Amino acid sequence: MPTSNISEAMTTAVGTQLARTVSHPVSESDIRKWALAVYWPEPAPALFFDPDHAAATVNGGIVAPEEFNPFAWSVAEHTPHAPDAPVEPNNPDNTEIQAGIEGPGLRFQLNGGMAVEYGVRIRPGDVITSARVLGEYTEREGRLGLMLFSHTQDTWTNQDDELVKRTITTLIRY
Repeated sequence: MPTSNISEAMTTAVGTQLARTVSHPVSESDIRKWALAVYWPEPAPALFFDPDHAAATVNGGIVAPEEFNPFAWSVAEHTPHAPDAPVEPNNPDNTEIQAGIEGPGLRFQLNGGMAVEYGVRIRPGDVITSARVLGEYTEREGRLGLMLFSHTQDTWTNQDDELVKRTITTLIRY
């Protein structure tokens, strides 16, 4: 049994930007359609589609729901760290493949959860940039042996470099 699943290459890769993605400018129509889908079958709040109502709110205008994804349909630009690497979400080594290094070769993986921090709201006309970075690795002993916890951090900013959203995702492998 290995004493660690974390290789020197994995430790060195921490902080590597795995991908950078840029959205098309967000339109009022994008926001309206997303809000209608999210709140269905209830009516979407006027905050998301009525300019007069939205202007009178604390937001001072139309904003997107916090869970809005400007990358859901298409993107203006996508730059992966390892452009020739196959994207294989079901491969437990996918994170390392995207970083361009060899993975630990573990067989099983599961979602370890997410933590989300919200910043400024997305508004019509915003262009959102996502920078997904390889975070830290940690380990601990479990019932099935040594478990590897890997973290990725996806930071969204708008065209003014203001934080829109930061998501830290944990992947558990063994």
